[in-house]
Amino acid sequence: MTLYRPVGEQERILIEESGYTAFPPRLPGQPIFYPVLNEQYATEIAGRWNTKDINSGFKGYVTRFQIDDHLIAKYEVRTVGRAYHQEYWIPAEDLEAFNRHIVGTIEVIKTIGET
Repeated sequence: MTLYRPVGEQERILIEESGYTAFPPRLPGQPIFYPVLNEQYATEIAGRWNTKDINSGFKGYVTRFQIDDHLIAKYEVRTVGRAYHQEYWIPAEDLEAFNRHIVGTIEVIKTIGET
């Protein structure tokens, strides 16, 4: 399955440091990791949140990656707004296992904000 993840500058750097193979652990106060099901929604989040956040470097990035279908089937799709606002809620403690089931590499497909 193809999923997307909006990230800020710091998270993008950590993904790069992993060789584009893993998302970094969640920070304290971030109990879930939420990949989204479509590029449109990921672009909205990156533009509306990351570009306004000093901790994101006022930049948003949209990443795309493949995840093993058997792993993602354990989780429920959640619609959190409009019909296309769909995401998975992966508990922070499951992120390491989630990363092991990424197929191929994480691609940065879009940059939004300051250059």
